[in-house]
Amino acid sequence: MSNAPLMPKATAVWLVENTALTFRQIADYCNLHELEVKGIADGDVATGIKGLDPVTGGQLTRDEIQKGEADPAYALKILVSKVNIPVQKSTGGPRYTPVSRRGERPDAIMWLLRNHPELPESTIMKLVGTTKTTIAAIRDRTHWNASNIKPVDPVSLGLCSQLELDFAVQKAARKAGKGQVPDAAPVRTLIPAAEVLGTVANVAAVAAAAAEAEKAVTAESAKNDGKQYSADSVFAKLKGLKLEPTEETTKE
Repeated sequence: MSNAPLMPKATAVWLVENTALTFRQIADYCNLHELEVKGIADGDVATGIKGLDPVTGGQLTRDEIQKGEADPAYALKILVSKVNIPVQKSTGGPRYTPVSRRGERPDAIMWLLRNHPELPESTIMKLVGTTKTTIAAIRDRTHWNASNIKPVDPVSLGLCSQLELDFAVQKAARKAGKGQVPDAAPVRTLIPAAEVLGTVANVAAVAAAAAEAEKAVTAESAKNDGKQYSADSVFAKLKGLKLEPTEETTKE
């Protein structure tokens, strides 16, 4: 059966002790194995478990039991309640923190205040299950155990999941306007082929011009090296230069 009664083993104990149903019928009704029901009857399984009456519990009727006792192949049907109990939705209040973890909440609050100051107090209250008074005392360093508080990641402490923390941080950043990234200039990772070809052509032209200039300089230097200068020609050129008069020569 897809639906099993509440406390199936206790129900099986009561059916074994108070009815003439077969092990197969009890196993199918309680969603147990037939050998497990046989072990209950032999006293090897579920020892010390008190039987639970499914009739008084509103999960089985006397007519169903009588039908099953009359026909060993009959499958018992669980009694479904006609009253639909609405499922209570979460109110979104502070999360419940186990007693063993409550001493670690100040460390988590300190970590959140230091690393994510954009988080509002209401979000911190939901993440770690604390109060505004505690948050204010830790922020102002007026907490009674302030000297021993050390910032610790609440995820590592098991107070919240990484997904919940990331969602809260992103939501707070969007509200504060920090999640918007300004439009940046596109980064060029590849140069177009036309520019590459033009660059190669320019480099080749510059190299050719440099080679021609080098050849011209080499030829000019070779031509000058072939000339023979005499002392008379050098002094003649020097005499031809006109020196500008200086202040000392004018005074003299």
